[in-house]
Amino acid sequence: MRNPLRVGVIGCGWFAQAVHLPILRRLSGVELIALAEPDSDRRQAASRWVPTALAHADYRDLLNMRDLDAVIVSVPTASHAEVAIAAMQQGKHVYLEKPIATSVAEADQVIKAWKEAGVVGMVGFNYRFNALHEAARRHLYAGRLGRLVEVRSVFSTPPRDMPAWKQHRSTGGGVLLDLASHHIDLIRFLFQQEIQAVQADIDSCRTDQDTASLDLQLIDGLKVRSCFSLCARDEDRFEIDGQMGSVTVDRYRSLSAEIAARNHQPTRIGRIANILTSPAQISYLWQKWRSPWHEPSYRRSLQAFVSAVRGRQVASPDLTDGYRCLEVICAAEQSARTGRPVSVARSAEGSQKGA
Repeated sequence: MRNPLRVGVIGCGWFAQAVHLPILRRLSGVELIALAEPDSDRRQAASRWVPTALAHADYRDLLNMRDLDAVIVSVPTASHAEVAIAAMQQGKHVYLEKPIATSVAEADQVIKAWKEAGVVGMVGFNYRFNALHEAARRHLYAGRLGRLVEVRSVFSTPPRDMPAWKQHRSTGGGVLLDLASHHIDLIRFLFQQEIQAVQADIDSCRTDQDTASLDLQLIDGLKVRSCFSLCARDEDRFEIDGQMGSVTVDRYRSLSAEIAARNHQPTRIGRIANILTSPAQISYLWQKWRSPWHEPSYRRSLQAFVSAVRGRQVASPDLTDGYRCLEVICAAEQSARTGRPVSVARSAEGSQKGA
């Protein structure tokens, strides 16, 4: 039997305590040996999840542990790049929550450190591992919708109390880095091509840059209209229309990627019948019920990271995917400032693979 992968978690806020720690302590082949969190209350709360793990106030002390193989980086966004670079320079494999940085210039340094270290570097675009998005991608790849006509997406949450750093773009907040980053990555994942241009409107309703609408154009000309908000209602949905049919993925309400042939919309009775008869849907419902926040992709994403470190699969989404997403976000911000469409500049730096 192989030795377990020895993992540390850097940043033990509410997300790490709700998602990372509960999953990692039960993940096969993983030993959670260290935590790092400067806030003493959060550090003590995290230690209650894993009493055997060494708890550090300074993440650099954690990185100096020679028996540590990999780290999960879940610190405030403005520190993502700094911590990830330090970890890779110490030869640790890195699972970095999105975004990988707050600017393209900062992301350049992340990619440079990754390339030099030769370690596994994955980014936490966990929704790629949601079974609904995987099914939609298979339908698109099989050409079941025919030539694609248009795509609409929305990702929003109700107003919530947020730490001060999340309320300002300058410190890593804003809806583009928080929610839009997931859909930008899913667009690249679903349609398997890059985003070529973006026109954006960004508003500040309750906090800085908490609402945005993006008109995206892909390389082949397909247009995607996306809306994001941190002060609306819980919604996360893709609607994809083609000449032969459409597919809808609603992460909160669907149990499958709902396919409708042209001129035929799925009925509520039909959806209920599918739920009752499809083993795949029953399996997905069971996974949702057992998962943190009823979202199975968190566990699958972390499992993929472990498998990549073990050499059993290619690391994906990797830090290049995080870089490409950030390029689109920065282009969207430029578009909102100028009021004009902006071409997405694809840097050669982002094309370098670290592992």
